[in-house]
Amino acid sequence: MTTEQKTNGSAPFNRGTGLLLIEVRYSNPNGDPDAESDPRTLDADGIGLISPVSFKRKLRDLVADHEGPVWHEAKKALNLNGARFDILEKRGRDRDSIFKMDAATFMGSFWDGRVFGNTFLEDIKGKDFKPGEKDHFISTGVVQFGPGISIAPIEIERLTTTNKSGVQEGKDRGMAPLGWRVVRHALYTMPFFINPMMARKNGCEPSDINLMKYLIPHAYRNTASAIRPFVEIRHAWYAEHKTPLGSCPDSMILDALAPKKIKGNADEPSVSIDDYHIPIELPQDIKERLANFDDLCAKQWG
Repeated sequence: MTTEQKTNGSAPFNRGTGLLLIEVRYSNPNGDPDAESDPRTLDADGIGLISPVSFKRKLRDLVADHEGPVWHEAKKALNLNGARFDILEKRGRDRDSIFKMDAATFMGSFWDGRVFGNTFLEDIKGKDFKPGEKDHFISTGVVQFGPGISIAPIEIERLTTTNKSGVQEGKDRGMAPLGWRVVRHALYTMPFFINPMMARKNGCEPSDINLMKYLIPHAYRNTASAIRPFVEIRHAWYAEHKTPLGSCPDSMILDALAPKKIKGNADEPSVSIDDYHIPIELPQDIKERLANFDDLCAKQWG
């Protein structure tokens, strides 16, 4: 971010509105620790839920692995300087050394701090600082992800798994009773919003946003696990507004892109992607209010 942008109040990029369409097949996209790692649901109606925290964790993990192929390709495609793309929210961080950083050093070090915001409230509490001296440790993110919500209620399958070799001392075999807990099939939508009003405080730049947009299609397929073999982002719609303040209501964009269940009852779980009508374009009157509209899953970088 230039000095001029910091002082004259101009924003480094326009507002953005996005919608992820996430298909799940016999996988657990986000386990609930309060329900023995069952896939998360809303208590009222059995609708599936993916927390924003779990999705951002996957983006952070891809950036943190500077030796991995995803970061290697992103760095090459976007011409990034790796020194600016450390991760603040990671295990083993040295909180004392981080807390000694001034604002410029802090903002120039941590990608997730610039994009998602941060808080070190527990470190500030009870300490004597001059007004504004540590404001950079408490900031709202430029990017906000909403919860992923399934279009229809989800059906959960549970299965006991076994291990030929023992995992407990004195036992020659292992067992995880009902340890395999997955969603049979579901389609989730997860909105996200880019608010450039926060960029001035966080030091967020267009390169930070471009990296996030580059990573989104890779978030699940390049972090797959035994319990999450098929979670796929079918579409990652991204609408860039014409101004930093926004040129179209977010609700108009999101409602126009929302899938609808067309087979079976609306309150029954789906069995395949064919159960849904999925819009693949915005109406012309909405597109005319935007600077650009992309499917990040199909976008060519570099």
